[in-house]
Amino acid sequence: MKLPSGKNRFFTYNLIGDSVVNAGIVAHGSCNQNFLSDPKFSNQPGCGCTALGKYEIGFKYKGMFGAAYKLYGLDSTNSNAFKRNIGLHSYYLVPDKETYLLPVCNSLGCAMVSYNFLCMLSKSIDSASKPILLWIFE
Repeated sequence: MKLPSGKNRFFTYNLIGDSVVNAGIVAHGSCNQNFLSDPKFSNQPGCGCTALGKYEIGFKYKGMFGAAYKLYGLDSTNSNAFKRNIGLHSYYLVPDKETYLLPVCNSLGCAMVSYNFLCMLSKSIDSASKPILLWIFE
């Protein structure tokens, strides 16, 4: 999350091949401010911030922004993810391509990507035979 929001900072990584498979834009939480250019992190319910740590990508569901995946926090830094309704979903204002120097919109703590990037991710997530790890770090 140290990369600017207008740069690719969501990467799918092949551990066996030791390579990046896909890269895309991901929004960070606003911490309930109108706009937050630099991310702040919190695990408190209602905070609107992104929480650092490892997540298990859970079940697929249809949310207010369309297809989404429930995220389960696996660390003390994100243990309230389920209670906070944190998910991986798309939003129409998240672009497909890098916009650096321009920042992208904020989420309310969710990992929010473009529609096309989520469609690409869904192919891997939906066909996975084992749980998939999402790791949010600075």
